[in-house]
Amino acid sequence: MTDPVAWSSGRLRFFRLPFHEYRLRDRVALSQMPLFVTTCLTAFLVWVFFPQGMGNPFFVAFLVSQLLLMASCYLVPWERLPYTSFLAIPVLDFVSIGLGREGGLESLTSIGLLAVLPVIWLCASGYYPRLALWLAFLAPLAILWVPLLIKGTFTAQDFARTLLLPVITLGIGVSVSVLTLSMMRQQRELEEKDAQLQANLRTSQRQESLLNTVLDTVHLGVLAVDADGHDVLMNRKQRANHVLASPKDNPDPNESQLLVFGPDRKTLVPVEDRPVRRAVLGETFTDYLVWLGEGKEQRAFVTTARAMKDPDGKFAGSVIAFSDVTDLVNALSAKDDFVSSVSHEFRTPLTSILGYVEILLADDQAESAREMLEIIRRNSERLLTLVSDLLASRNGQLIVTPHTVDVAELVRSSVSSALPKAAGAGVVLAAETPDKLEAHVDGARISQVLDNLVSNAIKYSPDGGNVLVSLAQEDGHLACSVSDTGMGMTAEDTSEVFAKFFRTSNVRRTAIPGVGLGLPISKAIVEAHGGTIEVDSQLGKGTTFTFRVPV
Repeated sequence: MTDPVAWSSGRLRFFRLPFHEYRLRDRVALSQMPLFVTTCLTAFLVWVFFPQGMGNPFFVAFLVSQLLLMASCYLVPWERLPYTSFLAIPVLDFVSIGLGREGGLESLTSIGLLAVLPVIWLCASGYYPRLALWLAFLAPLAILWVPLLIKGTFTAQDFARTLLLPVITLGIGVSVSVLTLSMMRQQRELEEKDAQLQANLRTSQRQESLLNTVLDTVHLGVLAVDADGHDVLMNRKQRANHVLASPKDNPDPNESQLLVFGPDRKTLVPVEDRPVRRAVLGETFTDYLVWLGEGKEQRAFVTTARAMKDPDGKFAGSVIAFSDVTDLVNALSAKDDFVSSVSHEFRTPLTSILGYVEILLADDQAESAREMLEIIRRNSERLLTLVSDLLASRNGQLIVTPHTVDVAELVRSSVSSALPKAAGAGVVLAAETPDKLEAHVDGARISQVLDNLVSNAIKYSPDGGNVLVSLAQEDGHLACSVSDTGMGMTAEDTSEVFAKFFRTSNVRRTAIPGVGLGLPISKAIVEAHGGTIEVDSQLGKGTTFTFRVPV
């Protein structure tokens, strides 16, 4: 459809606005306008073709009354009067049309048909629908019958002939009323839906504002992308991260141009391995470490991505979170450097001590002195092994030398060595092993794991209790469990128990000695054998460590 034509008439511009958006005074004038224009055309026709009709007083009264009614539409302050008072205009139109019909009978016999226009106005207003229908029939009937009754010369046929116009106007009134009521009902429904949509829009805007505020408050970079990789949402922190990763000579880089480096802080991560690209491809990952930026401003981030699905389960995009862990990475690096430095410092004097002990043992010594020297050598070698293991675990490597070993004998030997310590702590220590269970493992390393686990079980049972070491073969693996009825751990502590230097809060409060290296070293030894180690613990009830390695 083409745009409606604007008709200028004073301050009115027809068809520019929906009818209900005009002022009440303008709406009244617009409703009267069709009859007024038709009256003007009628006057023109009479003046041109029936000039004698212009002298009829009834016809002149018709024209003057229409002019006055049109003027009153503008001059009367309808806004200050009762709202439906403007309906007096179409009612008075019937009187005016009656005068026009009586004055124009000799020239234009169809002036009475103008009654259709006020009928439409009354019925289309939607007010007093029953009264409007009565008027739609009775007012045209009065226009025709009143002159007959005044003249006094009429027949039954005259009244019958005049019924057609009132019936037609009644039919038009009914049709207009039905359409108006239907439109009003639809309008109310649309207004209710519009109000609901507006309320939903306000709610959505409040939720969006709350979401943006929360995202801008958290100290995490959050980026949401759609299935095509376009940015949907980026919070304040992530915008700063994007600026950090941007080359200095490119203020608006794409993903492939960003400065994203690997853990070594020097090698650019390939585009297909970058967090955002992986997320766009639908991958889900956690704690993926990258470095953003370069030089002194370079920062470390762990990234996590989760895919979004539409109602049909199809991939709709991803949300990627960037967490700044620069301080943590630097602290871990400093800790590893410290451990490495201290371990090297320990290794040198230990090597010297072992050398001199070997020299002393090579000489003839008294039996008591030889025993003491053996103790010094054995403990120095053990301490040197611990230092070597600490260095190896720091570098992520532990060298094992597998050979065929009777693991059942290793378990019995470890338990036997720990019996004096267990007795001193009031712990009943027992072993359940087969007579023989051979496996291709590093015997010394497995003994180290057993010693660590058994020693911990006794140490963390300060009030006595039971410690059971069991060994069995399961599906081509040997499974060894060390269970105690000691102090146990919380679920939170259990998840961190294999971290280097970790000690539970319960242990710290009891001042039980230890540095938190035995379990990380044991885990490294088991994994070097291609095995696994796990823990099951309940606070106050005890702990069970189980490791499995291939036979």
